[in-house]
Amino acid sequence: MCGIVGYIGYREAYPIIIKGLQRLEYRGYDSAGIALFDGSGINLSKTKGKVEDLKTKAESTISTEGSLGIGHTRWATHGVPNDVNSHPHYSNSGNLVIIHNGIIENYGAIKEELMNRGYTFSSDTDTEVLVNLIEEVMKKEGVRLGKAVQLALNQVVGAYAIAVFDKEKPNEIVVAKLGSPLAIGVGKDEFFIASDASPFIEFTNNAVYLEDEEMAVVRLGKEIKLRKIKDDAIAYPLVQELQLNLEEIEKGGYDHFMLKEIYEQPRAIKDTYRGRLRSSQGIVKMAGVDDHLQEFLDAERIIIVACGTSWHAGLVAEYIFEDLARIPVEVEYASEFRYRNPVITDRDVVIAISQSGETADTLAAIKLAKAHGALVFGVCNVVGSSIARETDAGAYTHAGPEIGVASTKAFTTQITVLTLLALKLAKERKAISEEVFTSYLMELEEIPSKVEEALESNPMVEIIAEAYKESANCLYLGRGYNFPVALEGALKLKEISYIHAEGYPAAEMKPGPIALIDDQMPVVVIATKKGHYEKVVSNIQDIKSRHGKIIAIVTEGDVQVRQLADHVIEVPETFESLTPLLTTIPLQLLSYHIAVMRGCNVDQPRNLAKSVTVE
Repeated sequence: MCGIVGYIGYREAYPIIIKGLQRLEYRGYDSAGIALFDGSGINLSKTKGKVEDLKTKAESTISTEGSLGIGHTRWATHGVPNDVNSHPHYSNSGNLVIIHNGIIENYGAIKEELMNRGYTFSSDTDTEVLVNLIEEVMKKEGVRLGKAVQLALNQVVGAYAIAVFDKEKPNEIVVAKLGSPLAIGVGKDEFFIASDASPFIEFTNNAVYLEDEEMAVVRLGKEIKLRKIKDDAIAYPLVQELQLNLEEIEKGGYDHFMLKEIYEQPRAIKDTYRGRLRSSQGIVKMAGVDDHLQEFLDAERIIIVACGTSWHAGLVAEYIFEDLARIPVEVEYASEFRYRNPVITDRDVVIAISQSGETADTLAAIKLAKAHGALVFGVCNVVGSSIARETDAGAYTHAGPEIGVASTKAFTTQITVLTLLALKLAKERKAISEEVFTSYLMELEEIPSKVEEALESNPMVEIIAEAYKESANCLYLGRGYNFPVALEGALKLKEISYIHAEGYPAAEMKPGPIALIDDQMPVVVIATKKGHYEKVVSNIQDIKSRHGKIIAIVTEGDVQVRQLADHVIEVPETFESLTPLLTTIPLQLLSYHIAVMRGCNVDQPRNLAKSVTVE
């Protein structure tokens, strides 16, 4: 995905756009660019590298004056990261300039047709094709920019969020959206445009989120008017008050956003169950479930669709739903679900999980499920996101902004929401007793304080990280509820330290991974006392006999594993189904410290983006 920022108003646009790009750099950071209108012409600067590289280049090569501008951080799709492929892109006349998040799938055919009409191209991007298509429509049809954008977008196939302006009419910016997020901040005599609200939160608390296949001409002195791209129907903007504050998106004294977000988990989990978990009343209150309770109770199965870390949270939920609520569950990669011919009926409930609420594959899976009549329930973090709008019902995780590319608090808050849902359904289905239900509520209330205890392992984890920072490979093993945690721990290490790591069910070690174990292979084993403990101990003995280096995550007070393992990290005792909320903490810290020691960019690991809004 890429980051989009735009401004039109009475302030200087440059500092707003640069600061906004820095806040959106988690969305794309292999190149960046900016275009400003200074009253007479467009000043454009772009470069491969970070926003700081752009800032240095722009301030030394162009005029940064003007109250109209657009900026972009790129995550490369079409064309390698370089200065030329960076956005913004001009049209051939130099009058139009555009930024774009997404993929135009039929750009090749359009490019060939435009070249036949005399257009030339300097980049390898689909975006340069789009801006010239818009220009060609303006010339051929004799229409203004807004209408040209609409007509051009009806010719393209793919996904996009765009912002484009014409230097001949510098009182407006045209924006449009399909499959990629776009928000318009509404101020007094000014407008802000961005991929999310973080770039303009200090200027306005009011925002309009474009729906798919909507466009708007954002014009000074006028109200926002939305139109449907396909049929030109007028849409009426819903101005939402932002639930975000500036402090939440700053590092707050931490060296990295990832570390800050790891340490925010006690608060994030508490915020997620606040108002929902009412142990004194013996209830779980979830409006999105209550409104569709009978459909949940009548469901023949639950299908969970997600990607990456959210998929791992879904695997944990599979254990919880089947264990407590006795409902069959299937967990699907959204990217695979959408491309096969899955059997879905109106007796299914589909739960779609996404931190950002913008994951393209998950959105496509939602549309497929709805087309087959299934109830679709969303679990996401971002208020007003596409998944929140597309689903029939849902629950926000209330984790607060997650800026680090490697998800941490998203994972634990997703598990918290899904646990609450499973408990509610278990009670309604009478699958567990009132006594067990109440005990779960009380224990879940204690999880934030137990996460704080787990965070106290940080000094020990840092010592372990020092010992294994040069490792080439690592295995993660877990059983039952902690098998998904092993997968998540391995993913974190891969994402931010670039060490090859794999997660396995501990019982599957002998069919293959055991052949890899030697004295150079660190093996992280999740060995809490709840669930299959003796079998995990047996796995540890197998590893030890082959000279593997064992890092064990154990329940506090453990003696047996401590005698076998090379390193032990303790977590507090809790119910087996809640252990993933604790065992994942030291694994997050381990990945973080190893990445820092290896000199890796923790918050912006290479080749990765925060959410995948294109295929």
